This record gives sequence, structure tokens and C-alpha cells, in this order.
Amino acid sequence: MSAIPVPQRPLVPHAGGRVLKRALLAGIARVVAERDGLNRINVFPVADGDTGSNLGFTLAAVREALRPLRSAHAGEVLRAVAGEAIDGARGNSGAILAQFLQGFGETLAGSARIAADALAAAAASGAVQARLAVAEPREGTMLSVISAFARALQGALPTGGDLRTQFTVALAASRAALAATPDQLAVLRKAGVVDAGAQGFVHLLEGIDDFMRRGRRAVLEASDDVSGEHGVVVAGGFADVDMGHRWCSECVLSGADLDRSAVREALARIDGSSLVLAGTREKLRVHMHVDDPERLFATLSAFGEVRARKADDMRAQQRSAQARGGVAIVVDSAADLPAEAFERLPIHLVPVRVTVGARDYLDKVSLSAQGFHAMLRSADVPVRTSQPPPGDFRRLFEFLLSHHHEVVYVGLSRALSGTLQAGESAAAALVARVRVVDTGNVSGGEGLLAMLAAERALAGADAGEIVAAVERARARTATFAFVRDLSSAVRGGRVPRWALPITRWLRLVPFVRIGGDDGRLHVRGVMVGHAGLAERFAARVLATLDPSQRWRAQVMHCDNRDEAERVRAALLARRPDIECTDVLDAGSAIAAHAGIGAVALSVMPRLDVA
Repeated sequence: MSAIPVPQRPLVPHAGGRVLKRALLAGIARVVAERDGLNRINVFPVADGDTGSNLGFTLAAVREALRPLRSAHAGEVLRAVAGEAIDGARGNSGAILAQFLQGFGETLAGSARIAADALAAAAASGAVQARLAVAEPREGTMLSVISAFARALQGALPTGGDLRTQFTVALAASRAALAATPDQLAVLRKAGVVDAGAQGFVHLLEGIDDFMRRGRRAVLEASDDVSGEHGVVVAGGFADVDMGHRWCSECVLSGADLDRSAVREALARIDGSSLVLAGTREKLRVHMHVDDPERLFATLSAFGEVRARKADDMRAQQRSAQARGGVAIVVDSAADLPAEAFERLPIHLVPVRVTVGARDYLDKVSLSAQGFHAMLRSADVPVRTSQPPPGDFRRLFEFLLSHHHEVVYVGLSRALSGTLQAGESAAAALVARVRVVDTGNVSGGEGLLAMLAAERALAGADAGEIVAAVERARARTATFAFVRDLSSAVRGGRVPRWALPITRWLRLVPFVRIGGDDGRLHVRGVMVGHAGLAERFAARVLATLDPSQRWRAQVMHCDNRDEAERVRAALLARRPDIECTDVLDAGSAIAAHAGIGAVALSVMPRLDVA
């Protein structure tokens, strides 16, 4: 009896746009599903534990561009992929991957279908461009694995032009290059891990390879769920990695004819590291680790329009990367709280946006409170604030969830801003692992409630217990302020122009309160004259407090430290049992609305940590 022939898989000599789209979606799904594991092995260039989040965010942007595409032209698909990758790139690894995709796509721009020789040529171009994008390329990183992948595609051409065979050979070479990364970088060897960016690139290839072997099932079965055990970190060697510079800063630079060499030369004069320039002559994604994000953005503004500004605090990220389980607390920058609280407690910041004329800033990141006050004094245009986009919240939430069981966002009063809604929008996609609580407050009131939440988290409370504690304290937490000069409110359109001369002539000082059930700002009266204003203000606030209750307080000022110190002294003279730290420079939430000279006092019941 003759043997029954075993059916052979047909050769795949080329691929069009629809096949390419599905293959990329399968690869992206694999990376997104593995992002937590990538975060946990991230030690290079800094151990900030966010490589998986950054690659996931970068590729999620590509995925959103791919899904509605119906083109059968491979070059058109790749053009969309490259453009969205540059816009959506996050982190060192995301920028490198974006430049690889840019070089890959440029080579195949005119190709309706991709054959094996064209695939190899495109990967070689992408590998060269990815390496050129990095100011100080290192072996043992994603660059090494990308180069191994490109070489193997070229070496597999004599196998007969079958894309499936060619890709499988290149994937094996990429895995071997990944396994070799600890031999090339001592920090990886010490931590006992492979390079996280390189592993992410291999995950992308594995997802594509799975599609090439199993077809559409690989896309349909791919899950975007976070995988792995939450809150686990790889042991060994993380804490002593030199952070170098604090802020992982990024933006998109747009212009008519950008000179990448000139941009690189200008940035070389800034104290920084990990520079990556990914993009084209019209659009560059700039990534750099710096201590002064605003200097980076200001330098780039000489070359074109700077948008999509971002700066992540890598010290805070490293602390989270070393944490085990528990709850992380998030606040927006409308909250005012002592700098030491961010070092002592599991608190993370999402900056609101500050706009002065045509320039945008990241509140408390690329623009300090003192710098904000200086602008209020000198700017001849309104100084405005706006809420962060939901993507800023989601990126931070996803990063924190790779190191913590839960996240609680303690946010600015819903009645005063859309910031809380932006956080809720981001939290809605994260399967109930993020809780959002409206403080009904702002500035020091929001800050005090955030510190209460973080202290409970540090004591081991879960998210539900933390939210309950904040909600119990919220009803009795308030922020009071006096407004010396209504000029800022008039310029911003919040107060009618006719009110300014009247208050100046009569020497009236509005007294306002924020907090309580509705979370709105209420004018509680006026104080007449400036003599003894600080002491009278403190007395009015104290008159609202239950004398049998213990209280925590915080005093903030808008370029008026002397009077703020007098408010604090008067408060403690009459109630020495009140816990009140040194005065703070008021952030944008108070300064933009109350203007120069304003002083605010926030109070909250002092609750013992259970």
C-alpha cells in the first residue's frame, strides 16, 4: 500500500496590505499582553520599570491607526504605521521601534505587495535608521536584536523566497541575540534579566510569526489582558542603578525641513542622556533624560513647533518598580503638598497643562510654582490652565498596575475642572483596578486628602478602604483663600472688569472657600483693608473649625511668603495642636485664579492611620 501523502503548507511568496495588517495586529497584541513582564525586567538604560508600558502605549497607537484601514496596498499600511508610531512613541524603546518602522516603511512605500527580498531590504534600512536615531547606541539592547533580525532575513533568502520560512529563521536568530544581551551589558547580567526593549521586539516578532503559522486565529485569540502576577519585581541589582537624570522627557517637533544634525548638536549642549531622535524631516519624536524638561522644550522650539510634551519622574518610577503589591496613589498637579511627601509616600503626579500665549508647559514639571508666579506678574496675555488628556492618566495607571495591585486617583473637584473626568475615562478601560475619588477640593485640600490616602496605602489598606477614608474626611476638608488683587481673574475673564477698580478703591479683599458637598468655590464675604489681614484671615478660618477635633493644615501663597508665614504663625498661636508643615508655593490651581498676593489655607480632620 502506498503511503498517504502528507499535505504541505503552501509557500507564501509575498504579502499584501490586508495580510500585513493582520500580522501586525497579532504582534501588537502579544506585546501589549506581555507589558507587565517587560516592566518588571527593565533595568537599562535606567531601572524605571516602564519599558513594557512604553512599548504597549506606542503600539496601541499603531493599532488604533491600523484597525480602520481597508487598503490592500502594503506600502499604504506601512505609511500609516510609521506615522502613528512617531506620534505615539513613548520612552527610549518606543522611539527606537518607531524609527525602525519609519525606515522599514520608507523602503516599501511604493510596494503593493511585499516579497522576501523586499522584506529583507526594508528590515536592513530600518535597522540602520534605528541605530542612527540613538545618540549613544549600545550593544545588548533592542538595537542588537533588530540588527540580528535584519541580517537573518537577508541570510534566509536562498531558502526559496517563502516569507513564512524566512521569518521563522529570522525569529530564531532574534531569540539568540536576545539571549546574548546579558553578556553584552553588565547591568543585565547583574540583575539576571535580558534587555526589556529587546524582549519586547521579540514578542512583536513572535506574534507576527504566530499569525503566519495559524492565520486569523492568532489575531482573534490574542488578548489585551495584562498577563503575569501583578506587583512582582525581579530581584537583585535594581536599587543601585544610577538614574543619572530625573525626567524622561519627550515631545514631537514639527517643521518644514528639520535638520536632525542641527537638532542633535543643540541638544548636546544640554545636560542629558539617552537621546533618541526618531522621525522624518517634517516630524521628529524627541526622547531625552534631563533634569530640566523646560530647557529641552525651549531649545527645540527654535527649530519648529513643539507639541505632545511629556515628562515622567524616573525616581518615582523606580520606587514603584521596587515596590511589592499594595496600592499606588495618583494626584493631578492641582494638588499642593510638600515635596517630601512624594519621597516618603506612594504618590504619583499627572501634570495639568499651563498655556501662556502660544507656549504650553507641564505644571510642576517643566514650569515650577515660582516660574508660574513670575509669568503671572509679567505676562501681557492670559495665563490659562487646562486638564491633562486621558492618555496621560492611562499611561501612568498602566505603568503603576504593573507594579501594584491597585491604583487610587485622588482628584481635583469635578465642579471646578474636567481633570477628574479625564482620569475616570482612563480608569474605565482598566477592569476596575483603578478607583477614582473626587476630593471636592483643590490645592492644599486636595493635597491633604492625597496624603491621607497614601498614608493608608503605606499602612496596608486596600483601595476600597482608602477611598472610604478619603470620603469620610472629604466633607470636612476645605480650602480658604483671600485674594489681594483681582487682576489675574479679570484678565482670564473669571471676574468682570468693572470689579477691579471698585475693590481697589474700597480696599476690599474677597474671602473664598472651596470644599464641602458641592466642591465649588463660594465667596464667603470680604475683609476691609490690608492691615492685620493675615491674622484676621486665620481667625476667620479657625472660627469654622470644631475645637474638639484635631486638624491638619497647609498654607500656600502666590508670591507672598511673608503674609503666608504670618497666617501660619497666627494659626498655631491660637491652636498649637494643629499639624501644619512649612508654607508652600501655591500651584496653578490657586495662582491662575486668585492671582499674585493670594494666600490659601487648607484644613482637614486629622485621622489616625489604622
